[in-house]
Amino acid sequence: MFDFIIVGAGLAGVSFAHLLEQHGKSFCLLSDRSQVASLIAGGVYNPVVLKRFTPIWKAEEIMACANRFYDNIEATMGQPLRISLPVLRKFASVEEQNNWFAASDMPILQHYLSTTLRATPSEALPAPYLLGEVLHTGRLDIERYIQLSLRSWQEAGVYHFHSFDYSALDIQPDFVAYQGVTAQHIVFCEGCGISKNPYFNSLPMRPCKGESLTIKAPDLQLQAIFKSDGSIISMGGDIYRVGATYDPEDLTDTITEAGRTELLEKLHKMTASPYEIISHQAAIRPTVGDRRPLVGAHPLYPHLWVLNGLGTRGVLNAPLCAQVLYKAVFEGEEIPSEMNVNRFNKRLRRKG
Repeated sequence: MFDFIIVGAGLAGVSFAHLLEQHGKSFCLLSDRSQVASLIAGGVYNPVVLKRFTPIWKAEEIMACANRFYDNIEATMGQPLRISLPVLRKFASVEEQNNWFAASDMPILQHYLSTTLRATPSEALPAPYLLGEVLHTGRLDIERYIQLSLRSWQEAGVYHFHSFDYSALDIQPDFVAYQGVTAQHIVFCEGCGISKNPYFNSLPMRPCKGESLTIKAPDLQLQAIFKSDGSIISMGGDIYRVGATYDPEDLTDTITEAGRTELLEKLHKMTASPYEIISHQAAIRPTVGDRRPLVGAHPLYPHLWVLNGLGTRGVLNAPLCAQVLYKAVFEGEEIPSEMNVNRFNKRLRRKG
């Protein structure tokens, strides 16, 4: 009998599996890789909302937890998965510069907002009002992180490429069983695939489509994350990710001409440098109506758990949410109310 069956192999499922592994717990991971939002994301980790120069939700706790978690993963795998890159915020006016300095006085942001304004790192990226630099930022190579993890677990016989059949789940008072596999608990980390889950599909997901472009632009010479109306993320060499769109209406995972046009308009506002489009990608982000994660147990089936709703900051949210779930299951700790799925118990009981 396993401690957990994990359904879903995006950032949420893979991060929770690593946490179980670190604590000597057993798991069986199932996924058909149909939810690819994690794989096409830029992977940026940055604790500052750059539109308003404010800290993200639980900024200090999230950053500390993420750093410990990824340090451990890199040590275990024996190779780096994070690339340190400064985030450079282009100012549109002197007023924005002043707002930046005011924000840098906040104790929670002093560690991250440099008070030394930077000139543009590249002539191809004009910035007449200079740039603000966010420190201790970068990007996680999400694709490599997930692929290396799944390869290791596949070799160990605990990861299986599999489309989950909810009708085959047998819920007993003290355990769950699924197609010959038994476990003390099961956790659903399905991203937007939760819409097909009969136990949790009443949760108020507000999925949002995102499209991005991958380009080759040798003249940019940028080793940073450049943020203005859009963003340009250095992916190594002359390759960059341009993003991203936010579309809550079109929830297909197909690329669109409208998305491509919007991204190119954003790119052209940032640079006139020549480029070649390498690829165009789209996916649906698993965001929640109140913009907080979903962590916890079903009110009617205490061995059924959910870990979802990581949103646009999944790289940072995944370690903390996985830790919260682990401590709730194995140490009896209360899940913080703002992320506890019990805030939607009325919906879940109706479905149950």
